[in-house]
Amino acid sequence: MNKTEQAEHYTFQLSDKVSREKVTFKNRYGIMLTGDLYVPKKHGNEPLAALAISGPFGAVKEQSSGLYAQTMAERGFATLAFDPSYTGESGGEPRNVASPDINTEDFSAAVDYLGLQQFVDRNRIGIIGICGFGGMALNATAIDKRVKAVATTSMYDMTRVMSKGYNDMVTLEQRSQMLEQLGQQRWEDAEKGTPAPSSRNLPKKLEGNEPQFIVDYFNYYHTPRGFHANSINSNGSWTATNPLSFMNMPLLTYIKEISPRPMLLIAGEKAHSRYFSEDIYKMAAEPKELMIIPNAVHVDLYDKVDIIPFDKLETFFKEHLK
Repeated sequence: MNKTEQAEHYTFQLSDKVSREKVTFKNRYGIMLTGDLYVPKKHGNEPLAALAISGPFGAVKEQSSGLYAQTMAERGFATLAFDPSYTGESGGEPRNVASPDINTEDFSAAVDYLGLQQFVDRNRIGIIGICGFGGMALNATAIDKRVKAVATTSMYDMTRVMSKGYNDMVTLEQRSQMLEQLGQQRWEDAEKGTPAPSSRNLPKKLEGNEPQFIVDYFNYYHTPRGFHANSINSNGSWTATNPLSFMNMPLLTYIKEISPRPMLLIAGEKAHSRYFSEDIYKMAAEPKELMIIPNAVHVDLYDKVDIIPFDKLETFFKEHLK
């Protein structure tokens, strides 16, 4: 595909019930973000409730977040799916960098944009975060009182998994060794003037000995089902030093401050990431709800519309964005 075709490629068909418009807006750090604004074609004259949507971590708006945005627009919301800073069509240099602070800010910048639209009721704005951007969505809601409700699907706490590994299995010695290596990599990057890439997020092909969740990721990002040339998970890697800002910044320290605004956490019964949602549910204050989808794995909630509980998401946001 040429660059135009790459940019115009979506992993889902555009619905005839919505309009889609590419938009740009700046975050508080001056980074220009690019998103797709979805609006139901038949919405009357009353201002709409709106949703800012992003994720998964390493994905772009033409993948899962766009599908969520379109589906929720079909159900009566104005929605904005956006590429986070330093990724996709959004700005920021160097490329392929993430930050718990800046990516939290990206959600608030999306709320800025939505609240300035005449057809949006700025007092009825919510957030949906998918995978690693579920944690960012919760953090954004904690700090941004303009957000009236938040939902996550297949949520990851990226600061926890990067600093402690899956199921918190990284030892203090291993963590210290990792930080030593990252410090040395910084010297190399500083000398060369450009950040080195890490190893690819996913293998180019499966060897047959990978954990099942890696197979599941591969079957989304590296097949026509979910591949997009702009997606780091499909076609590239983060910078080698990307974990640094996540290593000592607990993302969800202020989770209780989302209350009294409502929280909905959705996870697959068989998802390797399920424990993130369960632990956050225990930490959070009311009102909160944990919904476990029977037999679903992590990536099922990326794009399987017969498994993603869109009816529940519609009910949740219509009830709490009144």
